[in-house]
Amino acid sequence: MSNLSKQVEHECDSSAGCNAIELLLHPREKDLGGFSVRRVLPAVQRKMVGPWIFFDHMGPAQFSAGEGINVRPHPHVNIATVTYLFEGEILHRDSVGSLQAIKPGDINLMVAGSGITHSERERPELTAVDHTLHGLQLWLALPEADEEIDAAFYHYPEADIPTAVVNDVAVRVMMGSAYGVTSPVKVFAKTLYVEAHLKAGQTLSLPDADERAVYVAKGKLKSKETEIAEYAMAIFSDQKGIVLEASVDSRIAIVGGENIGKRYIEWNFVSSRKERIEQAKEDWREGRFPLVAGDEHEFIPLPE
Repeated sequence: MSNLSKQVEHECDSSAGCNAIELLLHPREKDLGGFSVRRVLPAVQRKMVGPWIFFDHMGPAQFSAGEGINVRPHPHVNIATVTYLFEGEILHRDSVGSLQAIKPGDINLMVAGSGITHSERERPELTAVDHTLHGLQLWLALPEADEEIDAAFYHYPEADIPTAVVNDVAVRVMMGSAYGVTSPVKVFAKTLYVEAHLKAGQTLSLPDADERAVYVAKGKLKSKETEIAEYAMAIFSDQKGIVLEASVDSRIAIVGGENIGKRYIEWNFVSSRKERIEQAKEDWREGRFPLVAGDEHEFIPLPE
């Protein structure tokens, strides 16, 4: 997705929880142009968790026939985006020639590296009927050594994402390793992304990671006596043996990994170097980014 403004950090509602929870973040709605998301990261209180620097929860948005998601071509540098849908579909096009319908359960990894342009729209037959869009989009900051790698796009169908049952809880290891299984999805640093579905009363131990957080996409959790509400993100310490308990049926995302250092953010650009962001802005103004194959005639201008 593309941000509408240059400023992307926001003031989250936050609070301290139990000793194992360093921070509780509650998202604010962000308008992406006819479509809003709940943005948890980056926040003023916490910009990153491991390499994860953006965390957006899209929808569920209900579109009437003739309406839908229609994000014009826009650029990124020095990051990778991860799109995962619960419901609906997005038609992804990019400047490396990818044309991919993103569907529920798939993992779609777009590596911006030295620079990529992409659009997010819909197939006409989907727009023609009433439909829903619901899912997560996350951005990974690339390690400094990989910030300028060649742009690429990787699609992993649902069947390729490993699953496990942990204490009767169904989990999917989307990226990285956890609960004895390893995802095939490409990573650039130690990265953790797990989805879990807990029934009321079920418990799940958090996998170890240098930094980690839990987002409640649906339901409600508690850790010891601290409640983690729906749409909240709990950022945990590296304390071992942390157990989550579902107060009601819940769907959660566990994210984390290694700290890869400070990043600068402006509009759709993320980098370890301020001057790289300035160069990217100038390149977009001057039309030096590559065009999206099959979507060459529109673009989102740089916010001024």
